[in-house]
Amino acid sequence: MKLMFASDIHGVLAGCEQMLEAYWREKAERLILLGDLLYHGPRNGVPQGYDPIRVTELLNSAREELLCVRGNCEADVDQMVLSFPVLSDSLMLMADGITFFCTHGHLYNREKLPPLKKGDIFLYGHTHVQKMERWEGDILAINPGSVSLPKEGNPPTYMVYESRTFFIKDMDGRVIQSVRV
Repeated sequence: MKLMFASDIHGVLAGCEQMLEAYWREKAERLILLGDLLYHGPRNGVPQGYDPIRVTELLNSAREELLCVRGNCEADVDQMVLSFPVLSDSLMLMADGITFFCTHGHLYNREKLPPLKKGDIFLYGHTHVQKMERWEGDILAINPGSVSLPKEGNPPTYMVYESRTFFIKDMDGRVIQSVRV
């Protein structure tokens, strides 16, 4: 099974286009979006290339490929224009005998973990900073970064899971870091 994870589009057209190009190039089975799809949020200025209407159209055109969790910038009105569910705070997936808990990171995070077992994987966005690290209870926590508004000097990134390995990649598909589980 091959899955792709991305987060924090924030309505930026170029980031959404590059993310979808990467998804088709990767030939993953599903694209899991970890929130903050359309709106840029009150803490951010209007990003260059901000076009939530076109981002909506692009995402809707790929709706059969998408699984999504709600970010802190999603609103109920977003569900009115998006043709796939976006209002769930979390999503649990199982692949290769591993449980993935997917969330945005504003409700569940290092300070407030959901009930997880040793060996489960916690996948989140929100910070716009790519990370692969172990948290309490030997929980592997992974953040794919942001496809549009990365922070801390990181490039725009996404993540792929395949054959029990996570790969964080730049938008050209070059591996930045990886971890085998």
